[in-house]
Amino acid sequence: MTTQDWSEEIVMVNLAEDPELSDELNALAERMEKDSKDVVLDFANIKFLNSSNISRLLRLRKIVLDNKGHLCLCNIAIQVWGVFLLTGLDSIFDVAEDTATALTSLQMKS
Repeated sequence: MTTQDWSEEIVMVNLAEDPELSDELNALAERMEKDSKDVVLDFANIKFLNSSNISRLLRLRKIVLDNKGHLCLCNIAIQVWGVFLLTGLDSIFDVAEDTATALTSLQMKS
């Protein structure tokens, strides 16, 4: 996982494929429990999403929202987007087509 403080308010995270993905989401959730920032998750490297990772994403979302932040996902591959559609996650998460759009979206909400 590459984590970058894009600004004082936004953390940009380039996620890695499993098995690192699970650990990355857990580490990010722990960080966000102490840090109230907006988060952009870049899914460009993710080709598969399992139920365990979905659970971790939902936990991260709850933590970020509880801290009055926003979470935006971007660069989601078609096969991963299918998982979002089938599970209804597309209506729960804010999703942007690319990183620039995600960052712009968060800046407009702040």
